[in-house]
Amino acid sequence: MRREPSAIPTMVFDWGSIKWHVTPDAVPDASSTLGEVVINPGKGHDRHEHPDADEILYVIEGEGRQTVGDDPEFTVRPGDAVWIPKGTPHSTFNTGWRPLRLVATYTPGGAENALRGMPGFVELAPGEVPTWAVAPG
Repeated sequence: MRREPSAIPTMVFDWGSIKWHVTPDAVPDASSTLGEVVINPGKGHDRHEHPDADEILYVIEGEGRQTVGDDPEFTVRPGDAVWIPKGTPHSTFNTGWRPLRLVATYTPGGAENALRGMPGFVELAPGEVPTWAVAPG
């Protein structure tokens, strides 16, 4: 089943946006979730965990800092993959000047629904594009 990005809603946060291309709610018989995450320069998300799902991140573009559990923070760059076991606190922060683009998966799928409760969450309808403004310096 093909899902065109312009036909998918976009989750927007103060740090960036996510398009979930495959989810158990949107794709019949899907048991996992796959999406593209964009973290804006100088932004990132607070440590959080997914109690019932493993997460894998694959870096497409940009550079950032990643935490996973109690391990030391480390740099992520294009081509890096990060496995985050279920119930493990983690965070991602963009340290570069360009967007940090990631592919994110949850196994089993469904953990994306918890993101709707995050502060500042907005969902844009399919076809709507997020706009970003430069904060006063």
